[in-house]
Amino acid sequence: MKTLLNPPFRADVVGSYLRPDFLIQARTQFVHGKITQKELTDIENRAITELVAKQKAAGLHVITDGEFRRSWWHLDFMWGLQGVEKASLKEGYKFQGVESRPETARLTGKISGENHPFIEHFRFLLPFAESDIVPRITIPAPAQFFKELYRPENKAATESIYPSQTDLLQDIANAYQTFIQQIYAIGCRNVQLDDCTWGMMVDSRYNNAGVANSASKCDCNCASNATVISQSIQDLAEIFVQLNNAAIVNAPPDLVLTTHVCRGNYRSTWAASGGYQPVASYLFARENVHAYYLEFDTERAGDFSPLAKVSGDKQVVLGLISSKVGELEDKQAVIKRIKEASQYLPLERLCLSTQCGFASTEEGNALTEEQQWAKIALVTDIAKEVWGTV
Repeated sequence: MKTLLNPPFRADVVGSYLRPDFLIQARTQFVHGKITQKELTDIENRAITELVAKQKAAGLHVITDGEFRRSWWHLDFMWGLQGVEKASLKEGYKFQGVESRPETARLTGKISGENHPFIEHFRFLLPFAESDIVPRITIPAPAQFFKELYRPENKAATESIYPSQTDLLQDIANAYQTFIQQIYAIGCRNVQLDDCTWGMMVDSRYNNAGVANSASKCDCNCASNATVISQSIQDLAEIFVQLNNAAIVNAPPDLVLTTHVCRGNYRSTWAASGGYQPVASYLFARENVHAYYLEFDTERAGDFSPLAKVSGDKQVVLGLISSKVGELEDKQAVIKRIKEASQYLPLERLCLSTQCGFASTEEGNALTEEQQWAKIALVTDIAKEVWGTV
């Protein structure tokens, strides 16, 4: 079986890693004015340099900066767009028994994507590239940004600046096109669009925070942040797939664009449940990405049958290893599940990773760094056995 020369790789990762203690301490000191931005940047540079060395030592062909310069997997990118500000809320996102920090991205003016700070962040990663080592940047999908702007606390600000939803969608797409063009220009060839919108849509408890067919009671109170954009799963899915495609329509042909879908990942908790079937004909059949990184580590993600809807020659990275818990999965059980998935998509179009990153926010998940790297080692070990390569 041939070795993949471009992402995704047989043994792959979603992107974020646990922050080392010295970085967590430095970020806290910066917030309290005890160190300068320059001092914080130097410490971030050290942490990322050490992380890259560990990724290479683990045998990975893809490297990221671990999202070490961010607080959130998504909001920091949104704050870096023109016309967007960091804002506080009364309540955070609701997960299973846990509430996140109450922060959001809110509009202050028209959206555009030039001079984004992530360009310089990625520039630092580029010198670590090698002939078989690909640097990757992870950013929230356009649909994720669109949905954030329609949180109940943000809706008035959004509609005051964009009375026309069509204009809003176009400006979001244009901003992403600008960012993609600029990061490509400095040497990026792998962009991952993280997109929880699809993972929320399939859960009826969200009734349009994710758009589901009906509302129901939720013991974990995870549906309180309702985001009513459309009363129809089909209508909202159509908006999302068209927006995501519009944002990447002019991307260079040698830029590998992928997307990651999960159902929430905050301090080892989750937000939603449900298989991919309700959105498969939109997400898998019509979104114009090269590959999907999909959560499949628990029964909450459903079975593999929706993979039959993956169109063209697109690949799927099976998120069968949990980044939420420290216990290692049984190797043979994971291999068995890969074989099950191959009933719906040929084995040569499948890869393996964790179901999400290890630290979607700077708080990180409830496992140790040693357990984190043991998970990565398991991914590479299984990939070698199943495909003969990482």
